[in-house]
Amino acid sequence: MKAPDRPRTGPVPPAPEPAKTRRLDLRERPQLWLVPAVFVVVVLLWEYGVQVLGVDEYVLPRPTQIVDALWLQLTNDLFWGHLWVTTQEALVGFAIGVGAAVLLGTFISQIKIVEATLMPYIVAFQTVPKVALAPLFVVWFGFGLTSKIVMAAVISFFPMLVNVIEGLRAADADKIQMLTVFGANKMQIFRMVRLPSALPFIFAGLDIGIVFAILGAVVGEFIGAKEGLGYLLLQTNYNFDIAGMFAVLVVLSVMGLLAHFVIRLVQRKVAFWAEDTKVIGA
Repeated sequence: MKAPDRPRTGPVPPAPEPAKTRRLDLRERPQLWLVPAVFVVVVLLWEYGVQVLGVDEYVLPRPTQIVDALWLQLTNDLFWGHLWVTTQEALVGFAIGVGAAVLLGTFISQIKIVEATLMPYIVAFQTVPKVALAPLFVVWFGFGLTSKIVMAAVISFFPMLVNVIEGLRAADADKIQMLTVFGANKMQIFRMVRLPSALPFIFAGLDIGIVFAILGAVVGEFIGAKEGLGYLLLQTNYNFDIAGMFAVLVVLSVMGLLAHFVIRLVQRKVAFWAEDTKVIGA
């Protein structure tokens, strides 16, 4: 017969603890309730303050009137056409400005003589108010999409250029020296050290540049256009539709916020190690 198994001796491992559900502690992240609370307070003060003070709606409309005007715009097919035109201008101009800034910034940062030669001109041109160039672009490129695209590209070019140059300069000299000792060439050093160190700066430039591109497109539409959100703003201004103007401004704000969140989302995927890196914002 088989002998019965003897009971095992020794310490008994503790039973696994049930998984703790992570609860959202508003004390650790007070902004989760402070942001909507401030919004609600401001809207209520605005809504009832305008009524109490007797401010005319053509001076400062109430939030409820702005919501009505926004709904009227959103249910109008013409509004979506204007929105699509401005979106096209901003995105194409942003792509052109970013591409030119990355190429020129990389070229300048890698060759000292080029940097010493071109930087004074770049700084001088950067000091020119870009909005003042919009009438020239309309004269040169006409009243169509091209002048607005050029305006969006120019106004988003400089924040990107500065961040690319500074990001490539910020590469760790010790890492570069170590790779040089091991026989790495310039392209390998650029790919393994300079580009990763520049990514947080590049995303900062993208974040600022996309907002500037929307601004450039709208400013170009102010100068001369027959369609777009800037044109729609002018039309509502001529008609003294102040609530409609605020509705268009709300749409422009939402466009900027969406673009910002998309850039931040891509940054968390591509340059996740640099969430708290200090970068140049403008």
